[in-house]
Amino acid sequence: MAPTNNIPPKVPQESIFRFYYFSELLKRPICAGKIKDRIGKLSDLVFQLIEPYPQAVGVFIDHGWGKPSEFIPWEKLVRIEDDAIFVQPTPDGSPYPPFKDQPGWLLVNEHLVGKTILDLDGRRVEVVNDVHLLESRGKMAIVHVDVSFNGFLRRIGLRNARWMKDRLISWRYVQPLNLEDAAVSDAVSLSVTRKQVADLPSEDLADVLEELSGREQQAVFQALDSEKAADTLAEAEPRAQRQLIANLRKEKAQGILSEMSVAQLADLFSVLPHDDMLEMMSLLPEDQRRRVGQIVSERESTAQAIMSTQYLAMAKDQQAGAVLAHIRASALPHDVISYVYVIGPEGVLLGVVDLRDLVLARDQQTLGEMMVSPVVSAEAEDTRDDLGELFAKYHFRMVPVVDRQDHLLGVVHYNDIMKGLVTRAKV
Repeated sequence: MAPTNNIPPKVPQESIFRFYYFSELLKRPICAGKIKDRIGKLSDLVFQLIEPYPQAVGVFIDHGWGKPSEFIPWEKLVRIEDDAIFVQPTPDGSPYPPFKDQPGWLLVNEHLVGKTILDLDGRRVEVVNDVHLLESRGKMAIVHVDVSFNGFLRRIGLRNARWMKDRLISWRYVQPLNLEDAAVSDAVSLSVTRKQVADLPSEDLADVLEELSGREQQAVFQALDSEKAADTLAEAEPRAQRQLIANLRKEKAQGILSEMSVAQLADLFSVLPHDDMLEMMSLLPEDQRRRVGQIVSERESTAQAIMSTQYLAMAKDQQAGAVLAHIRASALPHDVISYVYVIGPEGVLLGVVDLRDLVLARDQQTLGEMMVSPVVSAEAEDTRDDLGELFAKYHFRMVPVVDRQDHLLGVVHYNDIMKGLVTRAKV
């Protein structure tokens, strides 16, 4: 999939135009008239799927907290400035009407950002980290998607951090397969293929599988090796998990289950029909079957029973530049490198450094200088409910598990805990 930094043909190149990244506009204040008349923040941009490039039709504001959303038609937009977006106030000063989705409309944040491009022509598999927009003569079009790590950094708020050149791919490579179908189904899907899916992050591949039809879904899933299939199955939603597991051959199922952790197996089995659960359980070794059965049947599973031992831990004298080089070379999954845990002699947990702070640090700065201490952690005997309360309170992506002497034993991921609690609540 060839990146391009050129403005694609057919896009008007008037003397006055300006490029934006969607991440730069996201959450920018919306003001009706003057800067003091703030009515909310930009939650999304709405585009109509037309040829050759989608055209902006409005601004979406989601106030949250049960308040109605607002949809501001694009013709009501006055100007975009660095600190705010200005729109015309309504005649009576009341809020704009709530957003109502229309056939053929596309929301950038909801339908594009974070989605996977699976190319039909054998080009590389990519993930949309940001969207490149062109504003000209009062109109705005989607012209590229950015698949570089810079786009990911902008998405998490590090807009001035650049690790490499932006990699812009023209919209013509990622537009929906059939605009008429997209309009009729009110669904936006990117061009897909099953080539090189093994290179995708498991959570992105799970999203892709959930969008495919039954036959295509099974074909892609069956083509994965056991390790990749296990990771993908663990990331899928319960409905997709049931679909994926239903038609597996015994040998394939056994290989996939052997790659899953006890916590992942327990969460998977908890959403399966009873007969399917018993069948899958019979494929496990006796010891693992007993541990999984205990977690499924008992609400009070412990942190030590469900923790993962895959995490990043380093000594406090390690410098930021060397740590980043290690991360780049390690090819670790991104959910493993959200935090760097700082350990002392015998693995005692001393502190934690967020990846975002690490990216912005000087190369010579040590982990000990950057770390936050003491660390919010779980004890080995904490229950799943204890962990759920911990995640709900602090909103961390993962929490370290320690023994009574503060030795780092492993980590528990947010998804493993909260997904399990939601699953049980639905049951």
